[in-house]
Amino acid sequence: MDFDMLGLAPRLINKLAEMGITEPTPIQAQAIPHAMNGKDVMGLAQTGTGKTAAFGLPMLDALLKNGTKNKPKTARALILAPTRELAKQIADSLAAFSKDTHLKTVLVVGGAGISGQARRLEKGTAVLVATPGRLLDLIDRGAVTLSDTEFLVLDEADQMLDLGFIHSLRKIATMLPAERQTMLFSATMPKQMSEIAASYLNNPVRIQVNPPGQAAEKIDQSVHFIAKAAKVDLLIELLDQHRDELALVFGRTKHGMEKLARILDSKGFAVAAIHGNKSQGQRDRAIKDFKAGKVRILVATDVAARGIDIPGVKHVYNYELPNVPDQYVHRIGRTARAGADGAAIAFCAPDEMSELRDIEKTLKASIPVASGRPWETDEPAPKRGGGRRFGKGGGGGGRGRGKPRDGKPQGAAPAAKPNGGQRRRKPQQKRSNG
Repeated sequence: MDFDMLGLAPRLINKLAEMGITEPTPIQAQAIPHAMNGKDVMGLAQTGTGKTAAFGLPMLDALLKNGTKNKPKTARALILAPTRELAKQIADSLAAFSKDTHLKTVLVVGGAGISGQARRLEKGTAVLVATPGRLLDLIDRGAVTLSDTEFLVLDEADQMLDLGFIHSLRKIATMLPAERQTMLFSATMPKQMSEIAASYLNNPVRIQVNPPGQAAEKIDQSVHFIAKAAKVDLLIELLDQHRDELALVFGRTKHGMEKLARILDSKGFAVAAIHGNKSQGQRDRAIKDFKAGKVRILVATDVAARGIDIPGVKHVYNYELPNVPDQYVHRIGRTARAGADGAAIAFCAPDEMSELRDIEKTLKASIPVASGRPWETDEPAPKRGGGRRFGKGGGGGGRGRGKPRDGKPQGAAPAAKPNGGQRRRKPQQKRSNG
């Protein structure tokens, strides 16, 4: 199948050809015909499967055929995304698809001047790409109304729920016309998704490409069982083997990833960091330099797990495993995009064994071991004296002491040292998601 068979406007097909896009991906081939027929669509597919074109092309086609002039402070089509990076990526793609047409795309996200965004909306726009919080800010200011919105897209809806946008989505739903076409795309299906689907969709066509939690087939996954203190040295060793290739390194905390970026910079790597403490300008520049190859390594928290669409990313390192297992799938989905090959390398310290088990349960498969042996954590004994007791174990510290299952040292991990008795477990610290 090619795009000619889907009934899209010739100018869109010609633009795709200029961009070197000739054959639709599975999600595009399935979603576009239903969207062209005016149906609401619920699409389940992982990142990197071509969802932006799946909802963007039929929407642009309808806007071109309709030809209605934009009214002041209105948006004929609204696309909601959970993060600034993803919203910008979507806006850039739609602008490229609709280049040389009269259709205008406006991007509104937090971290940028709201007054300038309000000015760009004064004459109205064909397409508005927004994060939920900034959209509500602009609506409260009277800078935009959704009364004339004909098309609505919720992209990465599951992450919007993860980031706490459920109340914003409920509020936005009440402001939209009942007569509209809606498309919702998500990589996973949490329980609250049924409420969102019921609020937004009308008798939708359900399309599923990859089962929720399934990683792309061309990703070569592996895990290193390694003590926490040895992670930096192993990361440097692995990165040094592929200095000319693009790599993403994911961790949990803003401060931890900033520190890691400084260490890699001191070792001569071309590196940048993006996380919640960076301004939007800093984040945009980091991604731009990464795309251009000026920066070879991008260190990030999960703020970037779904906002980077760079086909050249060859390696994704899970320097720290995510607390939410689905996030692992989103992270590694940054590689092996557009049919390319890629590698996803995870580091697992003793206190991360529970996260690894949850990830493998979500994947319904074991991740191949690259080095070391799985840590074995002792079950906590009953509380005594206000604390929990743990047996002797290997390095890494944290939530339960761990050791290789055969009791021998693992690969790069230091040998287990007797602790001479029981140790109290430190209270868990809430981790920032960036």
